[in-house]
Amino acid sequence: MRLKRFHLIAAVLVLGLFVLPLQALAASAKETVEVQVNKVLTTLAESAFKDQSRDVKIAKIRSIVNEIFDYTELSKRTLGREWTKFNDTQQAEFIKLFSDLLEKTYADRLLSYSNEKVVFDKENMLREGQAEVTSNIITGDGKKIPLDYRLINKGTTWGVYDVIIEGISLVKNYRDQFRDILAKDSPEEVLKMLRDKVAKG
Repeated sequence: MRLKRFHLIAAVLVLGLFVLPLQALAASAKETVEVQVNKVLTTLAESAFKDQSRDVKIAKIRSIVNEIFDYTELSKRTLGREWTKFNDTQQAEFIKLFSDLLEKTYADRLLSYSNEKVVFDKENMLREGQAEVTSNIITGDGKKIPLDYRLINKGTTWGVYDVIIEGISLVKNYRDQFRDILAKDSPEEVLKMLRDKVAKG
């Protein structure tokens, strides 16, 4: 139940979780996230968007979500030390399948958006080239839900590689699941599980 809640909140608020459009280095991590999140919120609130078919809505949401996260970095951090157990071909497939799974999960749940607001707070540098942007989701009844984005700078862009909602890390949540599988099975079993989940939509 908590995982389901995590996904639902993440979908509406993460705006999902992944490579950002080229931006000047002058843009801070906070500015980068704020611009992209507001882009999604604006799209969801448009009357023209609401009148479109579900498939068209999902396609549009996914196209925006794809601009937010760095799927490669997120995948590496999610698998952690298990990443090296995957060969090059398996790593590439993992990135593709994992991104598809996240896109499907968040795009579908974003359709339940009901005018929540995201208020951005501050930006903290975790180390050189890595930052955390803190914010709060304001629900209809005024409740504040902490939502933090972690980003990495790769030369010309900031990319989100983790989202922390109410203290729960997206990366750690999935890492624990994958480690449980890899403790008993091979990387191929993880890929098989992801293929099945993506196929089921």
